[in-house]
Amino acid sequence: MIRFSHALWLFAACIFLAQTAPSADVGAIRPFDRDSFTQIRAAYAHKPLVVHIWGLTCGPCLVELPKWGQMRKAHPDMNLVLIQADEGSADAVEAAVEHAGLQGVESWSTRSEIDEFERASIDASWVGDMPRTLLISADGEVTTLKGVVDPSVIARWLAVDVQKAGKGVE
Repeated sequence: MIRFSHALWLFAACIFLAQTAPSADVGAIRPFDRDSFTQIRAAYAHKPLVVHIWGLTCGPCLVELPKWGQMRKAHPDMNLVLIQADEGSADAVEAAVEHAGLQGVESWSTRSEIDEFERASIDASWVGDMPRTLLISADGEVTTLKGVVDPSVIARWLAVDVQKAGKGVE
């Protein structure tokens, strides 16, 4: 009886904390659709932005994801957006992001495997290969990197684009 009351009390405390927690979407996985990339570009207009496209069923993506967590630690001011582009539950996406040390990074996920219209909204020439990384400069120029990315490439790009923009990464 005592264990049951402790468990009941713990359950009630969890419910209370969940209801009183701030409702900020920081770190929440957002649903990606045809208009999402336009929203992402608008939110980071005139700022250097790294967009990393990955998938739960993509082996190289899952191996690389923790490297993005390390890059994020090395460059905490880097504007980074993750897009998970294949089938998978929100819980699985959230777990992978957290395991990689990327909690708090703006993350989006398709509801099912990304379709041709969603792909075209990102890059008209993209046929679905992953991982894929877009380096979007402050002036809007896009550099596309296919496959697993060497972190030094990102570091060099950030250094050059931040200098080119004449300001720090926001």
